[in-house]
Amino acid sequence: MKLKAVIVEDSRLARNELKELMKVHPEIELIGEAENVDEGYKLINKSNPDLLFLDINMPEKDGFELLEMLDEVPTTIFTTAFDEYAIKSFEYNAFDYLLKPINQKRFSATIKKVFENATAAPSNISNKDVLALDKKIFIKDGEKCWLVKIQDISLFEIVGNYTRVYFEENQPLIYKSLVQIEEKLPQDVFFRANRQQIININHVNKVVSWFNGKLKIEMHSGDEIEISRRQSYIFKDQLSF
Repeated sequence: MKLKAVIVEDSRLARNELKELMKVHPEIELIGEAENVDEGYKLINKSNPDLLFLDINMPEKDGFELLEMLDEVPTTIFTTAFDEYAIKSFEYNAFDYLLKPINQKRFSATIKKVFENATAAPSNISNKDVLALDKKIFIKDGEKCWLVKIQDISLFEIVGNYTRVYFEENQPLIYKSLVQIEEKLPQDVFFRANRQQIININHVNKVVSWFNGKLKIEMHSGDEIEISRRQSYIFKDQLSF
């Protein structure tokens, strides 16, 4: 098994250092490198890597801003000389954090964890245009940021020009329309309950008959969702309800 990797790092010396560390790991295929966020964004969208080595402190835009730009975030390993970013990076749920200068032993330990994680979580969806359930998306709301697995999101809900995302105890807002989001979601797992909401059927606790042929959903979180009459017929058919 090989993992495709890219480096986004403004320092040529640091990029070369990473490439030297990778030589010990032929199971990693370096498919590209970029020296700033905009180049990195283009490279990631074009090459669809499995693994991202990302510097945090770069000119103009930092590594966190790159994650915010991506629709789907690869397994991310932050690389930086500034250890004050360590706590913040783990708030982003990065896979790991490597402090420069990076030694071979520490690098190899991280790569071992990457492969253990990759073999334990096979992709659920084969269509490259649809987000796999085990893939992560980056969500930023004010000063708070998360990397969240698609499968952990229970509900998307329109709030004005924004969409509220429900996962665990969090309910951040993102500046994307429900239509944009729906296009990327696996349709066998996420269902458009009504004009305002999309639910993850794996997070449904109970389904009850409601007024005028409608259904009402109770989520594991306790949230109650009313399915429109038209969508109730589709929902019954889809789940043989």
